[in-house]
Amino acid sequence: MKPIDPSFAQETLSKLKGKKLYIHLETTNGAYASHHDQAFLSAGTFVRNVPLTYINGGIKGDGPYRIGLETEYGYLYAEGLTDWTIDEENRVLFAGHNHEGKLAIAFQLSETPFPK
Repeated sequence: MKPIDPSFAQETLSKLKGKKLYIHLETTNGAYASHHDQAFLSAGTFVRNVPLTYINGGIKGDGPYRIGLETEYGYLYAEGLTDWTIDEENRVLFAGHNHEGKLAIAFQLSETPFPK
């Protein structure tokens, strides 16, 4: 993965507009964070292979970045994104890594379902 280039990322998001896509969205602050500090609330999100088509998509911020997608039915929003790549299967993979390099958020778009 490389640091996000917002212009290229926006261009990529614009090309995907109107296509049927599958989304992977995952957030984590560490599944075992509460094992180190019982007062720490461990929270996360995991959504995989939900189909969606968006009518507008944009990337904002100066880094870390946020991406918002407007669909016919509502909105999808992710923030804290720092890195990205387009892989060999043409999937667009965004990630947010914390100051220790640990994954905090994954936001991925694909024209084919992600592996289960």
